[in-house]
Amino acid sequence: MVDPASLRIVLFPAEILRRKADPVAVVTDEVRAVARRMLELMRDAEGIGLAAPQVGLPWRLFVTGPHEGEPERVFINPELTEPSEELEVHEEGCLSIPNVRVEVRRPREITISALDLDGRPFTLRRSDLLARAWQHEVDHLNGVLIIDRMGPMDRLANRRAIRDLKSAAG
Repeated sequence: MVDPASLRIVLFPAEILRRKADPVAVVTDEVRAVARRMLELMRDAEGIGLAAPQVGLPWRLFVTGPHEGEPERVFINPELTEPSEELEVHEEGCLSIPNVRVEVRRPREITISALDLDGRPFTLRRSDLLARAWQHEVDHLNGVLIIDRMGPMDRLANRRAIRDLKSAAG
C-alpha cells in the first residue's frame, strides 16, 4: 500500500524515470488517493502535468492541471492515437529535470483515451498546450525523457544542469 503523503517528485537520474510503467489493473481508493496527491504536488511545483513515475510509482497514470477552461484531470492507462501530420516545435521543461529546457518536435494535435478516477473510459482530442503535455506525460510512462529528444544545441546548452543533477544523485 502506498502512503500518498510520502510521495515526492523524483529527480533525474532516478532509475524509475527510465522504466516503462505498468497498467493500472483496477481503479481503487489507493489509486484515487495517489492521483489526488499527484495533483497537489503538480500544483505546488507550478507544473502542468505529472506522471506516476515522477513520484516513484511504475503506474500508467498521469495528471494535468487546468488550462484554457479545462479542469484538472487524471488519465489512467492512457493511449495516444491519431497524431496530426503537422508537427510543432516548442520548448519543454520537466519537474523531474529542473533547470533544463529542450526544444521538442511533436504532433500539433492528438487524441487520448484513458480511464477516469471512477474507472470510466473517456476520449479527448486537443491541439493546444494540453496536447503537448499529454505527449510529454505519456513519454514518462514509456521511460522517455525530454533529454532523449535533445538536439546538439540543447545538449550543449543543458550539459551543466544535467551534470549537476547526476552529481547530486551521487
